[in-house]
Amino acid sequence: MLGPLTFAAPFALAALVALPALWFLLRVTPPRPRRIDFPPLRIAADLAPRRETPARTPPWLLILRMLAAAALILAVAGPVWNPAGIGAAGGRNPLILLIDNGFSAAHDWRERLRVATDAVEGAARDGRPVAILSLADPAAAAEARNPAAALERLRAIAPRPHLADRAAHLPAIGSVLERMPGAGIVWISDGVAGTGEGRFAPDLEALATKHGVDLAILKTDQPTLIAITGSEGGGRLTARVLRAAPNGRDTGLVRALDQKGLPLAEHDFAFAPNATEAEIVFDLPVELRNAIARLEITNERSAGAVALMDERGKRRRVGLVFGGTADQAQPLLAPTYYLAKALTPFADVQEPRGAKGTAESIGQMLDSQVSVLVLADVGALDEQTLGRVSTFVDGGGLLLRFAGARLAAGNDPLVPVRLRRGGRTLGGTLSWDSPKTLAPFAPESPFAGLAPPADIGVRRQILAEPDGELPSRTWASLQDGTPIVTAEKRGQGLVVLFHVTADTTWSNLPLSGLFIDMLRRVVGLAGSSAAPVAEGGPRPAAAVLAPRLTLDGFGALGSPPASAKAVSADYGDRATGEHPPGFYGPADSGIAVNALRPDDRLKALDLASLKNARLGSLAGAETLDLRAHLFTLALMLLVLDTLAGLWLGGFLSRSTGGLLGRVGNRPAALLLAGLALLALAAPLPTRAEEPAANRPNGFESALVTRLAYVITGDAAVDEASRAGLSGLTQMLASRTALEPGEPAGLDPARDELSFYPLIYWPIAPGRPQPSEAAIRRIDAFMRNGGTVLFDTRDALTSRPGDGPTPEAAYLRKMLATLEVPELEPVPIDHVLTKAFYLVETFPGRYATGQTWVEALPPAADGGERRPARAGDGVSPIIITGNDLAAAWAVGRRGEALYPVTGGDQRQREMAFRGGVNIVMYTLTGNYKADQVHVPALLERLGQ
Repeated sequence: MLGPLTFAAPFALAALVALPALWFLLRVTPPRPRRIDFPPLRIAADLAPRRETPARTPPWLLILRMLAAAALILAVAGPVWNPAGIGAAGGRNPLILLIDNGFSAAHDWRERLRVATDAVEGAARDGRPVAILSLADPAAAAEARNPAAALERLRAIAPRPHLADRAAHLPAIGSVLERMPGAGIVWISDGVAGTGEGRFAPDLEALATKHGVDLAILKTDQPTLIAITGSEGGGRLTARVLRAAPNGRDTGLVRALDQKGLPLAEHDFAFAPNATEAEIVFDLPVELRNAIARLEITNERSAGAVALMDERGKRRRVGLVFGGTADQAQPLLAPTYYLAKALTPFADVQEPRGAKGTAESIGQMLDSQVSVLVLADVGALDEQTLGRVSTFVDGGGLLLRFAGARLAAGNDPLVPVRLRRGGRTLGGTLSWDSPKTLAPFAPESPFAGLAPPADIGVRRQILAEPDGELPSRTWASLQDGTPIVTAEKRGQGLVVLFHVTADTTWSNLPLSGLFIDMLRRVVGLAGSSAAPVAEGGPRPAAAVLAPRLTLDGFGALGSPPASAKAVSADYGDRATGEHPPGFYGPADSGIAVNALRPDDRLKALDLASLKNARLGSLAGAETLDLRAHLFTLALMLLVLDTLAGLWLGGFLSRSTGGLLGRVGNRPAALLLAGLALLALAAPLPTRAEEPAANRPNGFESALVTRLAYVITGDAAVDEASRAGLSGLTQMLASRTALEPGEPAGLDPARDELSFYPLIYWPIAPGRPQPSEAAIRRIDAFMRNGGTVLFDTRDALTSRPGDGPTPEAAYLRKMLATLEVPELEPVPIDHVLTKAFYLVETFPGRYATGQTWVEALPPAADGGERRPARAGDGVSPIIITGNDLAAAWAVGRRGEALYPVTGGDQRQREMAFRGGVNIVMYTLTGNYKADQVHVPALLERLGQ
């Protein structure tokens, strides 16, 4: 290693010692003598001056040849320019590679992965083993591996949807240093301080100093991360856009989406100069506000750039009805005043206007589509109002009642427990009892976790008749055990009763902050079909919610990983490795876990105090392999040497009429001519697109039947499509009479589509939508008899009732302007199931997705039964989500490239059979539906 310059084969440099000997050898060997044709007429004039030939090689030619030899020797030695010095060290000491892979590294993950790959390749050139630790993964013992195995391990690392807990890996790093003295450490950092971690960098430096090893830290100049948190405050949805430090990304757009991924609102954000936080507010109607399922920063692929919203964040519409007549002289003492003040921070509070009587007030609130109906000291209701309120509760509404003199004197069926008439007075002049305070909430209560203040006193309450169901319906009680809050589930709704008034006449509970917290939790149960009270009792405290959909490190929703664990129903912390961000529990009553809490803030990693660490930039850590450049230089010098030899031999002079003779005998002209030839011979840069062999050629495609696929621009998806159609092509050639050509990759906007009977279109939601020209060409292709097989590849992530996946939403938007026929799942008697093989389903890599084709008219009643049902032609569109190409994909040796999911061992075989049927169906149409051959077949079968 010479500074940033390293060599893969340093012993080849020993050949440089032979350069002086080569100098003397070339010096005493003169160029080839010139051959002069005998001139019959100009002997005297032309022959004499040109008989002289040099006795030694000219110095400039010697230098040229020495440079060519030195370039070849250096190229063979494998020089690599490594400005950061990562992965390079003397000897064969191991390399410990630490890489941040939390969501804060997702924005420029490709750059970090390239730097890490360069580090491992640098260690491979030195023959050093490599130990890789991904700091956002669970802490585990690290083992040094050979560089090839380390590269495989590196390719398997992906950003995680949570911040890295780096401190947990310090023991593993120390253990590696104990086992492998002299190991070098390279930390590829995202520059963002992790959770609860402020000493990792100094502790890592102390470990490196203790063991006497080199520590290199590579990061961007400023952290590129931009994240978002959402919170509810003041009746509005507030979002905070965060960054760890000013990084030049000062403006952007935040989009609010519903469960189907459709945008509901957008809001620009802008950071103030040198600010790390920007606040935006979505002021929307309640209906739109409650439909928001996620907030995301556009063009920011990171789990931290997504804030998921659940039922707890939705703003409920609450209607307040007071059974008495409010004293207009003292409105601040009315029960509705206390309730409105307590509910306003997290609910949309409405009160009746101009209503005459309690029944009309309740009717106004129900007509306003409230989610929660609050009745404060409302007694018996008339039959019509009672029926409307009962229907409201049975349909999923929440009825919240507060006691009072009217409720204590009546006999109302809309209460969770049977009540005693009258009530109980505590602390009066004729009572021996003093006012009671609240007992600690039971673990199974929705109020669990709240701490009742000691100064709360209850002077009067309505008592419940004791029975066997009373304990299971009690949410809160006094210290003597008498219930103070009870609840019962009715139908899809919930009835909750506070056994005290909503004002201060019976207790001082409405004056406490506990009152607000209790109301928040009660109102949060509105609209949930899975309320926290089971039939006859509240939900157990140990209730947990399983993950339903989770975010990956890049912010995409999908199926939860195998390592994801359930969370408690009241989980409110940020995401971790065991609890990734996402939706947990049922779709209508689950909770959302986010990568950041609403009160979290980001800060840059402080490395200024480090003294024994080498700090470098990711931008300056690019490793450059110099072998190709040196080989090119050597080739150029050898070409120049050849031209120089020809010139000195007289073959390029004017008298011989050579090509370069026209430019004269000057070495400068000769050099320019040689450089021009090399420039013409140099290969031109090519576009990184589909290989030429797979690009469509009109003439060839017109002569050979070929399958085609749409190039999406996603390299992984396109490679899977090419390999899949290649595997299906081989299967068609071996099992049918069809011998198709190699599959073609298409750009629908510019390539001719009419040559192909079937086009496979994988959906890649991360790519831009096709242009209008491409959509119109696809429309014309399907109208003229072609078939397009759209594969959303989302069978594993699609869930009934959860709304469309990103792939399905992408396809729906793409087909919005096309006249797509009515579709239906492939019927069991469809010709597609009998086109070649007898199949019932069309599995691919997944087997749970549905396959859709054009809906066909029902079979005629009373007609002769047909073996297969089909229309007049072929369905122009087929839609599936089973990722067919991945199941068909084979390598050069015929091996399967992707595993299939499912318990059926024959799933891949059935995928090939389904693919053969699809191709035969598109080529032959509905011939299987014809009855012409049935008599002959029955006769052959002897029936």
